[in-house]
Amino acid sequence: MVVEFAHSPLLTFVVGLVVVVLLLVVWDLPAFVGLTIAAFTVGLVNAAFVPDFGLADAATRTATAFGNGMAGIGIPILMAAVIGKAMLEAGSAQRIVRGFQSALGKDNSDIALWGSSTVLAIPVFFDSVFYLLAPLARSMRARRGKDYALYIVAVGAGGATAHVFIPPTPGPLAVASEIGVNLGMTIAVGVAVALPAATMAGLVYGRWINNRIDIPLRDAMGTSTEELMERANRSSENIPGVFESALPILLAVVLVASYTVVDTLQSTYPVLQSIRPIVAFIGDKNVALTIAAIAAALTYLRWSELTRSQWEDELTEALKSGGNIAAITAMGGAFGALLAASGIGSYIAGSLEGIGIPLIVTAWLIAAIVRIAQGSATAAMLTTAGIMAPLTGQLAVHPAYLVMAIGAGGNICSWYNDSGFWLVKEIGGLTQAETLKTWTVLTTIISITGIVAVLAYSSVLPLA
Repeated sequence: MVVEFAHSPLLTFVVGLVVVVLLLVVWDLPAFVGLTIAAFTVGLVNAAFVPDFGLADAATRTATAFGNGMAGIGIPILMAAVIGKAMLEAGSAQRIVRGFQSALGKDNSDIALWGSSTVLAIPVFFDSVFYLLAPLARSMRARRGKDYALYIVAVGAGGATAHVFIPPTPGPLAVASEIGVNLGMTIAVGVAVALPAATMAGLVYGRWINNRIDIPLRDAMGTSTEELMERANRSSENIPGVFESALPILLAVVLVASYTVVDTLQSTYPVLQSIRPIVAFIGDKNVALTIAAIAAALTYLRWSELTRSQWEDELTEALKSGGNIAAITAMGGAFGALLAASGIGSYIAGSLEGIGIPLIVTAWLIAAIVRIAQGSATAAMLTTAGIMAPLTGQLAVHPAYLVMAIGAGGNICSWYNDSGFWLVKEIGGLTQAETLKTWTVLTTIISITGIVAVLAYSSVLPLA
C-alpha cells in the first residue's frame, strides 16, 4: 500500500490518459461527454489514493473546476462566436483578408496572420487573439481555396509563443516576479526567444505540414461552409469598408490593452490611478469582447438583407455554437484540474529535483513534464518557478533566461487535458487528429526551439 500511495499521482495520470484516449479516439464519443467521464474517472482514482480527497469530491471538484473554467472563458467565447459569425456573414473578415493580400501579396497571407497574432497576443492574451483571428483564417481559406492548415498554424503559433515568453501575459509575468527578474529585461529576452520559436512553428512548420495535409473548411462558429464561400466571392461594393470591418478587432485590442498599459504604468505616472477603475472595467476581456461583439453585430445587420427577427435568430445560432465550444473547453480544463489534484505536478518536480543536470535544462524539463501531465501551461510555469526560485543564485547567466526556459517547457505538447487544445479544435473546425498534427506539434516546436534559443543566447551573451 505504501508503494501504491507513493506512485498514485503517476497512476492517476496513466488512468486519465488511457480513459480519455479510449473515449475520444477509440469510441469517438462527443468531446464534452468523453471529457466529463474522464474527469470523473480521474476523480475516483484520486479518491482511492489521495489524502483528503473523498469519493464525493470526484463529482464536486469536477463541477467546480468546470464552473471556474466557464467563469474564465464563457462570456469571451460566446461573444467571440457572435464576432466570428457577424464578421464572416457581413463580409468584414473578407475585407480584412483582401487588405492583407493587397499589402503583402496572396503568397504571404500566412505572414500577415502570423505577425498579427504574435503582436496582438502580447497585450490581449492567446485565447482572445485566436477568437478574433480564426475567422480571418477561415475567410482566407475560403478566398484562396487552400492552405487552411498553414493559416491555422500561423495564427496559433504567433499567439502561443507570446503567451509563454513575453510579459505582460500572465505566465511569464508571474514567473519573472517569482524569480525576481526585472520586467524590462524579461521582455527584451522574451522577444529574442519568441522570434525564432514563432518562426519555426508558425512559418517553417506551417508550410511543411500544409504540404502534407489538406484541411477542408467545415461548418464552425455558426457559419456554414457554403455561406463562407459565398462571402469570399462577393464583390467589394457589397461588403463593409476597411475601418468598419476591422472595428471589432480594434475595439477588443485597444480596450484590453488599455488596462494592461494603465496597470503597468500607474506606479510611474500616478495620474493614471484616477482612471484605473474605469479602464479596469472596459478593459476586462468579458466587457471588451461584448463591446466588440455589439459593433460586429450592428455591422452585420447593416450589411445584410435580414429582417431584425432573422438577424436575432442568426445571432442566437452563433451563441448556441459558442455555448458548445465553451462547454468543451471548460471541461477540458476540468479534466486537467482533476489530474493536477492528484499531486502529479509536485510528484514530478520532486522526482526531477537534484538530478544534477544544468539548472536551465532542469527548469525546462520540470515545466515540460508538469505541463504534459496536468494540461495548464501557466500552472506548469508557476509550479516550476516556485521550485527554481531558491536556486537562482546558482545561475551563471542572467535569471531572465531561466524565466524563458520555464516558459518554453510550459508550452510543450498541448493535448486533451489542455483547454486550449479544445478551443483551437472547435473554433477552427478541426478534427482531433488535425488538431494534434497542427496545434499539438506547433506547441512542441515552440518549446524545443525556445530552449535551444535560450541555451544559445545564454552561451554567447550570459548577461550575468
